[in-house]
Amino acid sequence: MTKHIIWDWNGTLFHDIDAVVGATNEVFRPYALPELTPDGFRAVYTRPIWVAYERMLGRPLNEGEWELLDVGFHEHYYRLSDVCGLAADALLALTSWTGTQSLCSMAPHDHLVPKVDSFGITTHFTRIDGLLGMTGGEKAVHMTAHIEAMGVDAGEVLVIGDSVDDGLAARHVGARAVLYTGGMTTRAELAGTGLPVVDTLAEALDYA
Repeated sequence: MTKHIIWDWNGTLFHDIDAVVGATNEVFRPYALPELTPDGFRAVYTRPIWVAYERMLGRPLNEGEWELLDVGFHEHYYRLSDVCGLAADALLALTSWTGTQSLCSMAPHDHLVPKVDSFGITTHFTRIDGLLGMTGGEKAVHMTAHIEAMGVDAGEVLVIGDSVDDGLAARHVGARAVLYTGGMTTRAELAGTGLPVVDTLAEALDYA
């Protein structure tokens, strides 16, 4: 039985795919690559994100190249994401769940917290955790720390996210997961995890 939901932010509650794709195109403009569409981005996206960048370039990243790309991406992303809103049924999902819920994101913590607060939804969460260091890695360790900090039983947790990495993080901690198609990963790749896949956040709650 689910008592607690852990939400992902980017691509799940926060509908920012256009900002992500736009920022990616901007940071790779000096490489003269063809511009990505949302579907084109989903075709190469994976975590850790530097692997996706290597897919785009067709080669390993050089020493120090990842750090420069990451800084450049976030500069463009913060500007472009200012016009992005919540997923269509995010508020309905947050307000209809009667158990506890929290937010565990791979976004920088100092940017995540005020962004969540700007939508007036902070009070829905018992805890909000973004990353305190370099972004771009895998979520499993971050999810472990999030659950330990709350003291919840992972067996009573449902993780709702938009990436394969969300599902892997849930399995790592012993939680269940449902994956949402509104973000950065193709339906086929999400389905390949063997986890439930949904097209709306309201549907995700059916698995709670």
